[in-house]
Amino acid sequence: MSTSELASSYAALILADEDIDITAEKLQTLIKAAKVEDVEPIWTTLFAKALEGKNVKDMLLNVGSGGGAAAAPSGAAGAGAAATDAPAEKEEEKKEEGELGPLSILFGV
Repeated sequence: MSTSELASSYAALILADEDIDITAEKLQTLIKAAKVEDVEPIWTTLFAKALEGKNVKDMLLNVGSGGGAAAAPSGAAGAGAAATDAPAEKEEEKKEEGELGPLSILFGV
């Protein structure tokens, strides 16, 4: 990650922590106050647009939280049923991952 990306990320986190709207201008102001040089305005604009209308605190608190695991079947019949369901579950997971990449949270896709 470049210095520009890190500076923009940290500035966005500071604004989110203070419950201040994240805008390109506010990001630039924080970055200049921190005396980080050579941060092109495109970075602050990208971060501001990506985080527009998002609750950054909620995003950080929910990182990695997915749906709960399915209950394990009991007995021999349950083991056979679980084995036949496994390929369908993996296929479904791949489909979901392909449709929604990790940046979908930021861009609201």
